[in-house]
Amino acid sequence: MHILHVVLLLDFLVLGHSSSALNKMWEEWKVKHHKVYDNQTEIIFRRAVWQKNMLLVLTHNQEASAGKHSFTLGMNHLADMTAEEINERLNGLKLEEPAHFTNLTIKEVNSLSTPQSMDWRKSGLVSPVQNQGLCGSCWAFSSMGALEGQMKKRTGVLVPLSPQNLVDCSTSDGNHGCRGGYISKAFSYVIRNGGVDSEKFYPYEHQNGKCRYSVKGKAGYCSNYHILPQGDERALQAVVASVGPVAVAVNAMLSSFHLYRGGLYNVPGCNPRFINHAVLVVGYGTDRGQDYWLVKNSWGTMWGEEGFIRLARNKNNLCGIASFAVYPTL
Repeated sequence: MHILHVVLLLDFLVLGHSSSALNKMWEEWKVKHHKVYDNQTEIIFRRAVWQKNMLLVLTHNQEASAGKHSFTLGMNHLADMTAEEINERLNGLKLEEPAHFTNLTIKEVNSLSTPQSMDWRKSGLVSPVQNQGLCGSCWAFSSMGALEGQMKKRTGVLVPLSPQNLVDCSTSDGNHGCRGGYISKAFSYVIRNGGVDSEKFYPYEHQNGKCRYSVKGKAGYCSNYHILPQGDERALQAVVASVGPVAVAVNAMLSSFHLYRGGLYNVPGCNPRFINHAVLVVGYGTDRGQDYWLVKNSWGTMWGEEGFIRLARNKNNLCGIASFAVYPTL
């Protein structure tokens, strides 16, 4: 967007003026993201939320261009939702009880033996980004992403696994489908069940359904899972480097996370104690002297960098990236 256009639009927004430019952008945004609303009341409400988020995005990006931020925001498909709605409906990670912390002892990490960067996408261990929709099933996507990587290492073939299988079938393990679940209990289900179906055999439906697992569609299995030492980014780096993608929990409560478009996400106020969303660490690296984690989300490719976020690494466990990290073993 041309900078003058941005400044003028910002002026319109700040002064509360209606503008044909803003109306046009609203209409174009609705078409792009296939938005249809039930009634006039909802249209008015969604437009107000969208406009507030537009102001946030434009203000942030102006500050980013002035060097105040290392990342930009964008008007993605979540831009007509409040932060509270997103946290309630999409961020369905349940916090593990302390009794379940079976901390893995990691040998003293030798920084010389751990590669400086890693991206498991290049080795074909990461399946395409999906969109969980308005269902709190992040825990299922995160856990299956970690298992897909291990199955690819074992078999040589990357087969996307079925989050819907977990949403529908793992309630007796303590998960709650679209109302949220646990990364560890997702693996517990796979172990108890003797496997999990492929995404192709048991496709995702964005809602709770009846359990219809079939051994005919089985494409993944595991025998155990390991929980990494709490808050230890060096241990997480060592495991990501040697094992593969790791399921993690993060604080995804902030609007800046919801509307993240690109760059290195570094928000000092992203508290590591408030984790509410499950994602997948698929690598790490350093960009212009800034260490980052490469993280796969389940909010579609319109979010972030084609569905991924680079989250600041070695910043005192920013957003809780290492607060609860888990990987399965076959």
